[in-house]
Amino acid sequence: MCIRDRDSIDSAFSDLGLHLLPHSRKDFKTSCSCPDYANPCKHIAGVYYLVASQLDHNPFLLFELRGLSKEELQSELVKSPLGQVLSAELTTKETPLVAEISYYTKLEQVPVTEQMHSREFWLGTKRLPSNIEVAEPAIISAIVVKKQGDYPAFWQKDTSFITVMEELYQRVRTKNKDVM
Repeated sequence: MCIRDRDSIDSAFSDLGLHLLPHSRKDFKTSCSCPDYANPCKHIAGVYYLVASQLDHNPFLLFELRGLSKEELQSELVKSPLGQVLSAELTTKETPLVAEISYYTKLEQVPVTEQMHSREFWLGTKRLPSNIEVAEPAIISAIVVKKQGDYPAFWQKDTSFITVMEELYQRVRTKNKDVM
């Protein structure tokens, strides 16, 4: 048994001879009045899929199906530090999803606080800042390129697309200095 198995909730139940999730086909007692001889029939399978979908949206429903109400679960959970965190999650309200019309940033007009004459602009009477902040390098360089993989559909060469693009990025970054 690996460490991961020992730390799972289901393994904690199985140590006691219990199972939180159905352990075998015998854990289901189902019947349907349809003429199909198979069990599960398409109707029972549909109910299984519906329950699984509901559990995906609300995992705590599993405890209610096992006879433990949400309030009883909360009162038992607050007895441990991890349970307190989980209990707090039970009471949080979900933030509703808001559909966006566009994923592009909307432009905002910002009023100019100081007036500049066109002569000052074109002759450069205003001095540039003496220090220019250098942007920090990306945590993962070329992430958009790497997302496509080593050999995207449009790449018809034997060399890795990512390797070629990383070399190109390095040349651009160093302006072809020290690249042979």
